[in-house]
This record gives sequence, structure tokens and C-alpha cells, in this order.
Amino acid sequence: MPISRRTLLSTSLALAAGSQWSLHARQAARPLRILIIGGTGFLGPHVVDRALARGHSLTLFNRGRTNPTLFAGKVEQLRGDRKTDVSALERGAWDAVIDTSAYIPADVTRVATLLAPRVKHYQIISSISVYANFSKPGMDETHPLAQLTDPTVDKVTGETYGGLKALCEQAAEKALPGRTLVIRPGLIVGPGDPTDRFTYWPVRVSKGGDVLAPNSPDDRVQCIDVRDLAHFMVHTLEQNTTGIFNADAPAGSLTMGRLLETCRSVSKSDARLVWVPTDFLEQHKVRPWSDMPVWIPARGDEAGQGQISTARAQAAGLTYRPLAETVADTLAWVRTWPKARQDAPLKAGITPDREAETLAAWKATRG
Repeated sequence: MPISRRTLLSTSLALAAGSQWSLHARQAARPLRILIIGGTGFLGPHVVDRALARGHSLTLFNRGRTNPTLFAGKVEQLRGDRKTDVSALERGAWDAVIDTSAYIPADVTRVATLLAPRVKHYQIISSISVYANFSKPGMDETHPLAQLTDPTVDKVTGETYGGLKALCEQAAEKALPGRTLVIRPGLIVGPGDPTDRFTYWPVRVSKGGDVLAPNSPDDRVQCIDVRDLAHFMVHTLEQNTTGIFNADAPAGSLTMGRLLETCRSVSKSDARLVWVPTDFLEQHKVRPWSDMPVWIPARGDEAGQGQISTARAQAAGLTYRPLAETVADTLAWVRTWPKARQDAPLKAGITPDREAETLAAWKATRG
């Protein structure tokens, strides 16, 4: 699975347009002491906001490189590096741990083994990239996992990412048998996303004109609002839930047509969606996932794209906000960017020049 599926840790805004759920969350029946490994990137701040709104006390452990003052005075901050210096974790006890930065199995083993005698519950954020392939529509958490030829590899690449995540899951369970919760998100989207993968579509559609759209409006895709994921993470801690859960949109519920039409409706754009077949896109080197974010052709090992089962997570409390809210809040967040960031090319999505060239070539074939 390409590493571009991974949500990269980077700057996130605590001031981003937040959900009313966070603002008006009822406090939990029993406050927990929660340790978060990471906590200041994209997903982390949303988890912190949700946990604080629920009345929990938090400790963050990280290197202090990303948004080091983000939660100053609100939570306890421990500095260290899970690879080289975990001495700050040698003291203290917590009800639960949320590990948002698990990429190398040895790092997970180091932290989880140290904490095992002093924590009750370990939640590890994995990825749907752990699966060997996506060939089966409706696949659930029992689908075969990716395996590495060399399980000792410690470099994250497009080829090793999924296998390493699978080994991280196993490392956590080995250190705390029967006390682990594995959450496998799909594409995480919404305010604070540093990758621009989902953001590309609301921004591009809002600009209007002819918009290059991939293949068919019926093509299924999946993603999850970062705030819905954060709420599910905190909820499962409160319920002391264990096991493995896919966290994504309901299988088959979201299509490219619905996504782009929602972007057009929310932005009140005059955009004209031009659907261009996969074969033509391939001929013109328009790549899925990177040039056409969110979308991957559903064929071969990817035949089950957009149809990964999340039934288990929904039964455990995963809920969803309207897609229109995610789109609107993403656009509102984009408007908070500094001018230089707004004027710069997005990190994902086809460039305007290549989009125009591809559309012109497609129209030429249509007479």
C-alpha cells in the first residue's frame, strides 16, 4: 500500500473549526488518567480536545518538536523520544494509553513493555494499510495482513508501511495481552489535515469551472472525519473496549459523485464535473490517490476499495457527522491559512496546468 495513504504527522490547529460535539460534550461518568504518545500532530489535538471535554486528565509524551506549546497549562507534558529516551515514562501510572505514533515495532515494544505494569489499557492507532490487499468487497478485520520479507526492517516506505503497522499491533498485544485496542483508520480527513488529500476536492470544486473527476460518480471511496475518529477513540477508552476495529466510512456509503456534489453544494460553486474514464487517465499519467486524491480504481487487488466493513466499529460506538459538515469545516479551516500557504500549490491533487491539458485531450476525443 503506498505510503501516501498514511496520514503524516505535521502541524494541526487547535483553533480549527471544531465540532459542536466537542464544545458541548457531556463529561464522562468516570474521569480517566490518559497518556498520549504523540498528541500534537493532526489527529492528536482532536483527541486531546475531546478527552478534555469529557473531563479526563491527560499527559502527553513527545519530542516537543511539533506545536510544543499547543496545550500549555492544560495537560501534563513529558519530553522524550520513544526511540532513544523513554526515561520520562519510568514513573507514573495511567488508566489508559493512546499511541498515535506507532510506526516501528521495536519502538512500540520499548514503550508498551515499560508501561505494562502501570497501565490498564493500551490503544494503538494502526491503519487499514495493514491488509495484504483490498481484493474482497466487504472485507472485515479478519482479512489477511501484509507480511514483510524482512520483519527486522526499520525504515518506513511505501512497501514496508503496512507490514510494519501490522507488526506494531502484534507488539502491543504481546506486551499487554488482553488489554489492547487496535484501531485501523482509513483516510483521515478534515480540519488540520497536513496532506491536502481530501482538502484538494473542496478547494478545487469551490473554484468552479470544468473539474477533472475520476472515472465515474458511482465509484466508491472511504474516509473518516478526524473528529469522528477522535470521538470513537475516547469512547472506546471509556468503555474499556479491546479488540480490533476498522474505522472508516460505512462500507459502500460514499461515492466520488456524492463527495464532489457535496463540495459543489457547500461551496455554492458553478463547477462542472467532467468524468473521465480510468483508462484515459492512465494513458495521460493521471495517477489515482495522488493526482486524483481519495480515489483508487476498484479492480484487481483494489476491487474492494470503498467497501471495507466498519460494522464492528459502528456496533462499538463509531458515529458519523454529515459529509457536508466535514466539507464546510475544511473550507473554513483553509481560509485561516496564511496567505503564502493559500497561494502555494496544494500538496495533493493534479496541478491546474495538467488538469487543463487532460481535459482538453479528453474533449478532443469527444469531438
